Amino acid sequence: MNPSAQGWIKKLLKEFKKKDIFFSLNEEAFYNALRGCGFIYGSNLDIVEGIIDKKDLTEDELCKTNLFLGLLYTHNKSNSNIPFIDSVINFYTDINELKVSFFQELLGGKKSREQLEKIIHKRVQIDANVLTKNFNYFIINALLFIDVLAYQEFLKNNSISIGYIKNLEAAIETISLDVLNSKTTKNQYDESLIKLFESSLRFKDNIHINYKKAIEIIKTKQEKYYILDLACMATWGDRTIDDNEQQFLTQLGSDLSLDTSRINQSIDTVNDFYNTNKDNIALLSSRNIVQSFYDNSSKMVNKLITRNSKRLYQELKDSKELMVLLTQSTVRDLNSEEQKKVQEQLIDIFKSIPSLAIFILPGGALLLPLVIKFIPKLLPSAFDDNRIDD
Repeated sequence: MNPSAQGWIKKLLKEFKKKDIFFSLNEEAFYNALRGCGFIYGSNLDIVEGIIDKKDLTEDELCKTNLFLGLLYTHNKSNSNIPFIDSVINFYTDINELKVSFFQELLGGKKSREQLEKIIHKRVQIDANVLTKNFNYFIINALLFIDVLAYQEFLKNNSISIGYIKNLEAAIETISLDVLNSKTTKNQYDESLIKLFESSLRFKDNIHINYKKAIEIIKTKQEKYYILDLACMATWGDRTIDDNEQQFLTQLGSDLSLDTSRINQSIDTVNDFYNTNKDNIALLSSRNIVQSFYDNSSKMVNKLITRNSKRLYQELKDSKELMVLLTQSTVRDLNSEEQKKVQEQLIDIFKSIPSLAIFILPGGALLLPLVIKFIPKLLPSAFDDNRIDD
């Protein structure tokens, strides 16, 4: 399955082999599963409940998949008679009618899986600055779970109130940003997280409400779990939750009428998640910009080669001289003339595979050493990731 290509929703639903187990989760277990894969924290590192193999999916592709599964679970637990695809598109249409412009150019016409794919693609946001995105592998939208909560309300009432979304965002903004801004010394993580929260808000003209009002707005269990986990994420900026921060979180949990065990679980979970995955989360990484660029390029090259392996494998087989040189490069350094031959012949091959055209662009040759690094791992595979054999 390739969530960056058309047809991924149909392919996902076909590969969804654990749906009985997934839909049997109660509300709390479902929320915990979304948190465990990183969706709640805005750092998607796996597919919720591992219901399909994440393979070589990028973080934004994992995020798309988890958002879709969150909406699917919510619809399955409702009493709605409207088909899922139609229902979700109706939900996002209502949001658009409330003067939110995310999907304006996508809505209208017959509802379809392809249309929903476009909406989810538009909704999952990554840093708009191409250079920053390339270098930082920035965290995906941290407030996407609001869509799941709002969809629950939509299914209950067959409409979504502008007040519900605005109030929920205002409460999250107050509690989360107050935690971050109250710190005497802010590190890069704190500053980035502040910007992330601010840029993720759907309504940027919200009036700042006080803490007491924010608590009054949060009513359902999932809303309470979510606001507590976001606060835990905010306090973890210095890679530890100190006594004062733990006291704040305990008081917040108490004000939300949550059990002590749930409060402690939220604190322990954020500690475990970030300590375990600190090397895979951009905002927690202390690597320099060159290393970050290399790592992100390496992931991109690996993904392109994996997804085009069948055709690339055949092209390499047909180019005997190149195959010999690549084989020799694994045991000795190629001289300058041989390196030039490898470069020229690889570029000739890439011209025949459209999705590898990036290597033909100016500067694309800088990525060729990465290509050679991954080529020995080539294994033939289906060329179209989303093709379904009927």
